[in-house]
Amino acid sequence: MRLIVMGCLVLGWLAQAAPAFADEFKLASNQRISCGRGFSAGKLNTATCRSFAYLFNVRSSEYYRCAVSLSMTRDAKEILNVQTDGGCVKKPRVFDTDSNYSFDAAETEPPNTNSFFGTGGYAVWASDNTARKVRGCIIIASGLGSDVAKCVDMTFD
Repeated sequence: MRLIVMGCLVLGWLAQAAPAFADEFKLASNQRISCGRGFSAGKLNTATCRSFAYLFNVRSSEYYRCAVSLSMTRDAKEILNVQTDGGCVKKPRVFDTDSNYSFDAAETEPPNTNSFFGTGGYAVWASDNTARKVRGCIIIASGLGSDVAKCVDMTFD
């Protein structure tokens, strides 16, 4: 009987704590989408679109980089194939300590003459809402397997 009461107390505590954890994650409001088309033999057209978004933990400053893609192949009369993919990858914290943070991020353009080593990269900006503290980070693909990420604390003149 005592075990059942303890179990109910723990479940009640978890039910109250769950909304607090959910409030810690915020979706950055800067989603982008890029699309491209390809033509292949036999009059087939393929369109591929990708979009990125960021889910940010406002307490710990860790974030997830999320991507979704859709690829559609068609001929002159019908859609032949549609493929989708997506997921989120956890990234390291921007700040070492817990606080109350704000976040923004921006993607580079798709591969072009401005991206030196492949798919380009992205920039992350985070600020501490309780102190005058801003950190800017740039993450680029190295072309050698792992990304290169560097962050700089902003100075205020």
